[in-house]
Amino acid sequence: MRSVTLTVLLGLLLAGTGDVMAADWGGVIPGESTKESVRARHGEPTRAATQKIDRYDSVQWVYEGEQAPTGMFRMTIDFGLAAPTGFRGDVVRSFKLEPHPGIFNRPAIIDGWGRPSGAAPAGQTPAFFYESGLLVYFDKDGWEVQAMVFTPPQPAGSQAAPQR
Repeated sequence: MRSVTLTVLLGLLLAGTGDVMAADWGGVIPGESTKESVRARHGEPTRAATQKIDRYDSVQWVYEGEQAPTGMFRMTIDFGLAAPTGFRGDVVRSFKLEPHPGIFNRPAIIDGWGRPSGAAPAGQTPAFFYESGLLVYFDKDGWEVQAMVFTPPQPAGSQAAPQR
C-alpha cells in the first residue's frame, strides 16, 4: 500500500510541474483528450453508457477494479463537449477519480496543485476548487480525498466549489 501511495504521489507531483493550463491526470485532459486517446492509454472501459444531455447524446466510460488507474477504485469519464465551434461528442468533458482510502489527503492535494482558488463554505461537504478545473471533495473531517473531478479550466472569480 505504501508503494502505491508513493507512486501516486510522485505522479501527482510530476503532473503539477508542467505548464498545462487544465488540471489533468493519467494523460486525460478535459477539453482536449478524445475517446481514441483515452482508449489508447487506458484500454476499453469496464462499462459504457449513452445519456442525453440537453439535446446531445453523450457517452460515459467507467473503469473499475483492475481497469481503474493505480490507487483508484473507479475512474468515470464523460465525453461530449459543447464548444464555440459546435458539439464535440468524442472529447472529454470531465472525469472523476475515486481513490482508495489513504491515497490522497489534504496536504498531498496542496503539494500537487497548490493553494485552491476557493473552498466550500462552512457547513457543506469540505471541498477545494481550482480555476484549472479541479474539484476535490474530502471526507467529513476535511482530510481524506473522496473524489477528484477534472473539468476544463473555469472562469476566474468562480470561488465556491459546487455541490457534489
